[in-house]
Amino acid sequence: MKKLGVWMLLLSMVTLAACGGNETDAGGSASASSTGGEKIKIKYWYAWGDKAEEAKQHLVKEFNESQDRIEVTAEYQGTYDDLHAKVQAAFAAKDAPAVSDLEIASTGVFARYGMLTELTSFAERDAAEVNMDDFYPGLMGNAYVDGKLYGLPFMRSTPILYKNVTMLKEAGLDPSGPKTWAELEEYGRVLKEKGKNAMTMPADIWYYEALVAQSGGQVLSADGKSAAFNSPEGVAPVEFWKKLANEKLIKIPVGDEAGATADKDWANQLSAFKFGSTAGVAAAIEISEGNGFEMETSFMPANKSYGVPTGGCQLVMTSALTPEQQDAAWEFIKFMTTKEATTYQSKHTGYLPTRVSALESEELQTLYKEHPQYKVAVDQLEYARPRPMETAYPEVAKIVKEAIEKAILDPKVAPQEAMDKAAEQANALLAK
Repeated sequence: MKKLGVWMLLLSMVTLAACGGNETDAGGSASASSTGGEKIKIKYWYAWGDKAEEAKQHLVKEFNESQDRIEVTAEYQGTYDDLHAKVQAAFAAKDAPAVSDLEIASTGVFARYGMLTELTSFAERDAAEVNMDDFYPGLMGNAYVDGKLYGLPFMRSTPILYKNVTMLKEAGLDPSGPKTWAELEEYGRVLKEKGKNAMTMPADIWYYEALVAQSGGQVLSADGKSAAFNSPEGVAPVEFWKKLANEKLIKIPVGDEAGATADKDWANQLSAFKFGSTAGVAAAIEISEGNGFEMETSFMPANKSYGVPTGGCQLVMTSALTPEQQDAAWEFIKFMTTKEATTYQSKHTGYLPTRVSALESEELQTLYKEHPQYKVAVDQLEYARPRPMETAYPEVAKIVKEAIEKAILDPKVAPQEAMDKAAEQANALLAK
């Protein structure tokens, strides 16, 4: 709750800053229109390094070289959480970037606290050029807040299952599986007998959302005003994970390095499976080839059905910009979400192609034939759903994650008990 207090204090500062008009130098220079030819300079802040950073820097360079009116400076800001905190602080200080990555579940918070520029009028003005109907429908759910457009899909993802096929074959297991929770448990028992670990995974809220969907449930009520994760469908994933962890069929590390530990165990062939974003496909292929094992991807195993949340980010325009800065930011956002840019970043990383035209392009169709690992997430979109975007959800997600970890690690805590207590805390936040 101390974290929530800090969060709300910062948001109140942001709200006051948002009411301060367009005097800010947010996002870059606002003087270009009066200098007769000087470029309009704006800042773009982004999250994540490695392949994602390479793709973003490449596209920014292409944009800057494609015209001589606007210059974008791209700056790395860490994880999504790091980026969000820095944008909030910079906004309060009237020095926010003009354009930023924004993790989809946080769009509601930023929009409702006045930190974002609504994009509806821009999209309508340039309807033929932007072609909103070309964006994959399954990825648009988090682009709108209260019926208004605030972001364009950029590097979007779903969680998928990464498999070490070599380990599975050596254990006598069918590499096309596991396709269900029950099969995952069976595979875990066989691998344990062979002295191997089935999976190392953090108790990540994104993966939990997937397993709730697979069980036929919802994390929040339909109106978003109360918790639904303490229902039988919401408790089932926690019970499943606790059972597998207690029987040492999977490992669930905790702490800031939990995700990195899971990645390392899989890369070093200590675990046969890992859950991960489709954004990691290109890197996973390189790792498997470098470490001498065969790798495939598949849907996350089903319970009652398949199901996953979408994830990743969209590009947003901060508020408190001058009209000139807004136009420059919009031109940049349009460029970064074109068919060509989408095709490039999807091929370079593994992120989903956000445009239907990119998905149908010869370049990506050829890639899918050569490396079918890339196409799994596209096919899995049939079972995808948006993430909750209630203003309180970022804090609710932290509460749920802590409850899951406590239920799994503490033998005295039953999953239902942990989730009921988390629901009480969540309801207090959601009711505000």
